[in-house]
Amino acid sequence: MLLTPLLQGQGGGSSSIIMFALIFVVFYFFMIRPQQKKAKQADKFRHQVMEGNEVVTISGMHGKVVKVMDNQIMVRFGNNEVKLERSAISPELTQANYPDNQLEPTA
Repeated sequence: MLLTPLLQGQGGGSSSIIMFALIFVVFYFFMIRPQQKKAKQADKFRHQVMEGNEVVTISGMHGKVVKVMDNQIMVRFGNNEVKLERSAISPELTQANYPDNQLEPTA
């Protein structure tokens, strides 16, 4: 009688490990993997930017690309040209505001 609760409690260790593994798998497929895919698409979009494309920065500034370098681009905002990192371009805002750009969609 005294051993029955002890024997029943010992089987819970393997089931809790299985539950933690199952939770990790769910998190991976519903949170981590989609974020990685979205980041890859955004990076691909940023490397397809060409001279003449109109872009929107992550801060919301609208401009036109005048020169493309390795990791930087020159963008004209009004009468001023500014050197930006490619990572400063927002794929979502650019596609929403300038759907006619000759860039591959990220969605």
